[in-house]
Amino acid sequence: MNPYACSPNRSREASCLKLMAAFLLLTLCIVTMVPSAWSQESTPPPSTGNTEGGNASSAGMQAAAAVSTILYFPLKAAFAIGGGIVGGLAYAFSGGNEQAAKSIWDTSLRGTYIITPDHLQGNRPIRFLGVADADASASAPEPIR
Repeated sequence: MNPYACSPNRSREASCLKLMAAFLLLTLCIVTMVPSAWSQESTPPPSTGNTEGGNASSAGMQAAAAVSTILYFPLKAAFAIGGGIVGGLAYAFSGGNEQAAKSIWDTSLRGTYIITPDHLQGNRPIRFLGVADADASASAPEPIR
């Protein structure tokens, strides 16, 4: 018997490995390409003071933020994807009511996606649930009565 022959178990195992590799590649792409526009926070002000590039404490905070993001991001991304789907269904089943879908989309798609040292230090809030823009709610049309 040839040990290199492709058996049914080996082909199933190979397809499983290909699927896992594709999933990991997709996850890596999502993590590295998350646009900062998804986050509600504005860009941080340029740092003043230490121009040497940081110290051990800031490196530790950055490492803690990276580990926190690795744990937090998949949960937030899954919630956002689910909210996007549910918002689309709400739009379809409400007869095209964009306001019904947008209320779901604002809550699920907005918010914090990446944890930074500022979040861990308490300088910025971590918003798992998004908050609608004040400008968008002011420009929303009134319902017909």
